[in-house]
Amino acid sequence: MVKGRRAILASASPRRKQLLSQIGLHNIEIIPSTAPENLPKSLSPFEYVLRTASQKAMNVYSAEINNAAKGEPALIIAADTVVVSQAGQILEKPRSEKEHIATLKGLRDSGWHKVYTAVACMAPLESARDPGYALETHVEETAVKFDPAVSDELILAYVKTREGADKAGGYGIQGIGSILVERIEGTYDNVVGLPLRATLQLIEKVMAPEEDPEEDDEGLVPL
Repeated sequence: MVKGRRAILASASPRRKQLLSQIGLHNIEIIPSTAPENLPKSLSPFEYVLRTASQKAMNVYSAEINNAAKGEPALIIAADTVVVSQAGQILEKPRSEKEHIATLKGLRDSGWHKVYTAVACMAPLESARDPGYALETHVEETAVKFDPAVSDELILAYVKTREGADKAGGYGIQGIGSILVERIEGTYDNVVGLPLRATLQLIEKVMAPEEDPEEDDEGLVPL
């Protein structure tokens, strides 16, 4: 897909790297974004994850585009995931054990919640066409329902495993956290942290050969 050229994942998430290997990106380089993730929670979840993922991609692109030692990257992939409560509250990684327990109890008691993942893919253009890169984005939404029969004791035991401590919403559906979930509506890999089908489509778009803007629809340069 990106043979012999640098592909970068602008994330420190090992699960996203594992997911990307499923679509042929086995040797992707991990370079986490250093951009602050401090957008206001007053934004809609859609806008919040979209802007965050785009900022991550742009941050790494700006740092790596003139990398003399390694050469410019051929592809940069960034993603951001948030869990949104039924009341519309954006839930990211829990900041304490107390918050972690309260978050999971709230998700259990409120019924359905939603998971949004934004993906941003960037590639530099060989031409000098402004702005010098191609950028494609996508936001995926999946609805998740916790099992209402999950006990407080089970939630506490799960929190003690620390599996969900570094995950949006405080749980990982791909691990032990699956015991909390009754069902989902939408794509499973989106809840894990990267919607693969949509990501592959974005990669294909940004890696497509450039079209000459001077050509008309028939491929001829007008006189």
